[in-house]
Amino acid sequence: MDCTVVPRSVRRWLRGFAVLVSLMVLVGGFVRLTRSGLSIVEWNPISGAIPPLTERAWEEEFAKYQQTPEYQKVNRGMTLNEYRYIFLIEWIHRQLARAVGLYFAIPFLWFWLRGQLPWEHRGKFIAIGLLFVGQAVMGWLMVASGLVDQPAVSHFRLTAHLLLALSLIALTVWTLRSIRAPLIERLHWNRATASTTIALGILTVQIIYGGMTAGLKAGYLSDSWPLMFGVLIPSGLFTFVQPAWMNLLEAPVTVMFVHRWLPFLALLLLPLLWRAVRQVCGYTPATTGLLWGLAAMLGVQILLGIFVVLTHVSLPLAIVHQGGAIVLVVLLVRLLHTAATIPGGQAVPAWNTASPPVREQAA
Repeated sequence: MDCTVVPRSVRRWLRGFAVLVSLMVLVGGFVRLTRSGLSIVEWNPISGAIPPLTERAWEEEFAKYQQTPEYQKVNRGMTLNEYRYIFLIEWIHRQLARAVGLYFAIPFLWFWLRGQLPWEHRGKFIAIGLLFVGQAVMGWLMVASGLVDQPAVSHFRLTAHLLLALSLIALTVWTLRSIRAPLIERLHWNRATASTTIALGILTVQIIYGGMTAGLKAGYLSDSWPLMFGVLIPSGLFTFVQPAWMNLLEAPVTVMFVHRWLPFLALLLLPLLWRAVRQVCGYTPATTGLLWGLAAMLGVQILLGIFVVLTHVSLPLAIVHQGGAIVLVVLLVRLLHTAATIPGGQAVPAWNTASPPVREQAA
């Protein structure tokens, strides 16, 4: 099928899916910040869609929760009504995940059977479906890690769950851009794609540290900025655990310190990205809009992070901060696709900086 005539309904479906996955990520953040994620101690993909309907059913669910480390070490003495509140938050999160899965699966089968998905991009659609399943499985593995010994989920599994969700958004955005490209999509490695890939790598590391900060609850350690515990660089950053390098992954103070300052490296490198994209893609409205949007969002995200610290992890600000990460991912993926695809299939050699810039079509 010629991807230049992909039905508008397919593009609307993909856009809607990206929005719904983003919403799912934000609701997941709310679940984490309200400590609701461990309230449902079983993973029942089918029967779990129905909440307790009688008082006895509620008491049975509460009895299961009372056997968990979270109840015994954190919430001992919680009433049944208090339990209902956190249960329903997690239940809504799981129902949203089910709804998003159906939103993808049913139209996917419909478009596939009708031959409305371009053959050259069907692998991407299959990868999106598999990634969604993997993200759901990792969500349960994350919850299961908090039901054994400690009243908290593994910060590694929480981070993996977050990364899979953001990867799902990124792949969906890339696919949406791809089906709007020329029939034969040629990807080119040049200064712009190299710089954008590096930027994506830095953002990925920052997101990893954001996930670990959340999982370790390191954001609550200090509510001052730029100082932590009254100093700019806390002492003993590499002495909390052994070997020393493991502090970068397991010590809350070290993880939070890295998460605080890594964005400023991205800010310092932003002019290099800007220059590389300008050299390759020229001064088109689409490219200019993406660059300015990226610069503005990076600044806003840094400010949001600072306010989250100063407010001792305000719930609304923390969720908006998580949403800012989604926006940055989308902007960088769009910029990478813009730099890597040249309308008409004409490549821009990375080494030929003297050649005139190719002006792209607004996507």
